[in-house]
Amino acid sequence: MSFQIERGLFKFDFTDYHAILGVPVDADAKEVRKQYLKIARLLHPDSSKSSNESDKQLANSLLTKLVNPAYEQLSRSNREYMVSLGHLGKRMSAEGGKVAISSEPAKQLAKSGANFESFYKNTLKKLASTQYESLPLVSDKIAEISELNLVYLMLKGKSGQASPVKSVRATGNLETKPPTPGNPQTPTNPASNHPQPTASKPGVPNTSSEVSRADTYINRAEGYMEKKNFAGAVLELREALKLDQTNSKCHSLLGTAYLQQKQVSMARVHINKALELNPKDELALKCKQFIDKQSQESGSDGQSKHSSQSQNKSSGQSSSGGFLGGLFGGGKKK
Repeated sequence: MSFQIERGLFKFDFTDYHAILGVPVDADAKEVRKQYLKIARLLHPDSSKSSNESDKQLANSLLTKLVNPAYEQLSRSNREYMVSLGHLGKRMSAEGGKVAISSEPAKQLAKSGANFESFYKNTLKKLASTQYESLPLVSDKIAEISELNLVYLMLKGKSGQASPVKSVRATGNLETKPPTPGNPQTPTNPASNHPQPTASKPGVPNTSSEVSRADTYINRAEGYMEKKNFAGAVLELREALKLDQTNSKCHSLLGTAYLQQKQVSMARVHINKALELNPKDELALKCKQFIDKQSQESGSDGQSKHSSQSQNKSSGQSSSGGFLGGLFGGGKKK
């Protein structure tokens, strides 16, 4: 299932992750995380209130194809995305605002004058509060919020203020960065334009305390996994990776958590990374074996596999749960 959104920032081949999560373009890491958890609880199969199978499938597709990737982008250091966002707003502003806007909130924002900052925040908060209540209308709601974001960025550019977007460092700290000149479609080396002190190099644990903090997140994630709260585990493991990106155990656990949520492509990325860091990682090897086996079965006998999965669903079990469930049921923690 694919989601076609062609309004707002999406109209310019730009994925508006802020609109997907319903957060302002200057949202900090705490705000992004809070909103993600709220949406994930609404959409996740284990907590969704959807009564029929089609709604549950739609909710799962929204979670795996839109919400999780959006959180993945906004929760990590991604300066290129933020710079591109700022450039796009300035470019639209420089072109004289010749952009078609269809939603009423965006039109009102364009006419809000000097109060555009507060109008933007209040209107966005109102739209986001009901964004995922009606699943069939989610794409329209995202488009409406993206139009609001587009107008806000244009107004920001016209006012001559610096780009409102912030970049989130790997340590979780926030830093306001003005956009750098250049083509926003061509990522530049962040270090060349904004040199960072060696001790603050993103993703590299500088002290034993940072490694210890990463272990704390990992231990909490394992606790979540034992309780089958895999969405919570993903959040903890993402925080751990911000402190120690070379932790093979963290990558293998994150791959497992994604696999338990049937997000195979994201699981594969972290499983491969775990094996790159530690070719003997037992959990990663088991997950890779499982993913490879599933891929082979899907290619050779897709129809019968689909039937089997449907039967598993009706009995409350998933194929990944059957293979991996025993790993987190009785004190696997090391």
